[in-house]
Amino acid sequence: MHGYSGDKQAYLTRLRRIEGQVRGLQRMVEDDAYCIDILTQVSAATRALQAVALGLLEEHISHCVADAINTGGPEAEAKVKEASAAIARLVKS
Repeated sequence: MHGYSGDKQAYLTRLRRIEGQVRGLQRMVEDDAYCIDILTQVSAATRALQAVALGLLEEHISHCVADAINTGGPEAEAKVKEASAAIARLVKS
């Protein structure tokens, strides 16, 4: 069971909303909308995706990483490294 399983429906709802935002962006470009208006919507979609990513990361750390640390051994170290790599990817984006 993944850490986000309890909130799976909420994540799916948020991702569907973001999908709608992206489709709206496509329409804006097709309709030759004003550049600044498009950029504003891109920023909103980006923030929404970042919020999903941070939520998933928090769930991963509080469940998967915490469980591995409680268990101990090499799996604990691997989960911490995995979480650190995920954080690095998010910071770069």
